Amino acid sequence: MRRSILLWDRNTLAKPEKPLGNMLMNARVWFVGCTALMVSACGDVQSTSRSPSEGFFKELPEGVLAIAAKNQDLTSVRIDPADGCYVYRYVGPVETTSLPLRSNNGRPICSRPAVTG
Repeated sequence: MRRSILLWDRNTLAKPEKPLGNMLMNARVWFVGCTALMVSACGDVQSTSRSPSEGFFKELPEGVLAIAAKNQDLTSVRIDPADGCYVYRYVGPVETTSLPLRSNNGRPICSRPAVTG
């Protein structure tokens, strides 16, 4: 008795397991889902937690105004609770972030002395 091993069948090539229309539908669903996910990732996360004017000084102390460098936005300054230093809101071309408020010599301006040790 002779055994033959069938490696492939002509009928399996002629009849794919999934029809082409079903594969295109799956691709469309994945495309729409991924697009929605990518667009939602571009949302402004900062505005959901608090209002933009919350926590900023209405008027800075005179000492801070005297030593602050001129190329910074002094209308949106607050104190960072992590280190006690002044930070200002920088509105860049891509994102808005908080940067340390620096003096004319480049050092950060802080409300409490730095801890050394």
